[in-house]
Amino acid sequence: MLGLRTTIYKVPDLKKAADWYQRVFETKPYFVEPFYVGFSIKGYELGLLPEEGDTAKSDNVMSYWGVEKIDEVYQRFLDAGAISHEKPTNVGGEIMVASVKDPWQNVIGIIYNPEFNKPV
Repeated sequence: MLGLRTTIYKVPDLKKAADWYQRVFETKPYFVEPFYVGFSIKGYELGLLPEEGDTAKSDNVMSYWGVEKIDEVYQRFLDAGAISHEKPTNVGGEIMVASVKDPWQNVIGIIYNPEFNKPV
């Protein structure tokens, strides 16, 4: 195993979702096609796929995107139309986690973890 590489969110409107994700992640997509939109977030892939049919959304899997200022990022997501899933919470030491649901009900986790060192 080499570690996580990609987090995918399914959305009904790729264009609208790509605009939203570009705004909240403050990063332009590097790959835009009718079947996939890809963003490189500090070396990790955030992908958007078209939602087909009635796709059930679940809270049972969480990916956390690392941030430095969790309260500011959490508020940026809310200001952009996300809804709170879990308010910023201390989970031990200095580690803080939070999550929101995007306008399409995908859960997006964010984490401040000063102990995490990205593998080389």
